[in-house]
Amino acid sequence: MGAWQGFRSVVERVIRYSATVGMVTLLPLMLITTADVLGRSFFNKPIAGTFELSEYMLAVLILLGAAYTQQVKGHVTVAFLTHTFGRKAQLTCRVVTLTLSLLIVGILVWQGFKLGIEEAGVTDQLRVPRAPFKMLVGIGGGLMWLQLLFDLADTLAALVRRPA
Repeated sequence: MGAWQGFRSVVERVIRYSATVGMVTLLPLMLITTADVLGRSFFNKPIAGTFELSEYMLAVLILLGAAYTQQVKGHVTVAFLTHTFGRKAQLTCRVVTLTLSLLIVGILVWQGFKLGIEEAGVTDQLRVPRAPFKMLVGIGGGLMWLQLLFDLADTLAALVRRPA
């Protein structure tokens, strides 16, 4: 196994573990939301800070799950036009799409880390620091960027390979 494949294997494993962390936050998110609704409806006593906690748990869930969704090709694709193209044209469209995605996600990573480093505030009710969650934009985006890079490399390899 070459250095590229070794690096890819490690990154893809990290992506799976980060998605697992994101998935683990789903149960507490559901429980706290349910408890808050029940407390608000039956006892007229909402749980303080539920909105803030829900925001942050959703951020963890989404930002750490996006790269995994890309890894398993779970993102929505629109192929009503490209499915009529030939193999080479489809792959070329995919190269363009992945290149643009790398550019956009790269900007997201850069700005996520920049804002995370600059952030010094805390939430209003629970006084939870905001910086780690803004840094999560950079971390989750970085994993997404790497997965997009792997997909681009696979697509370019398929483009230069002769069809079987």
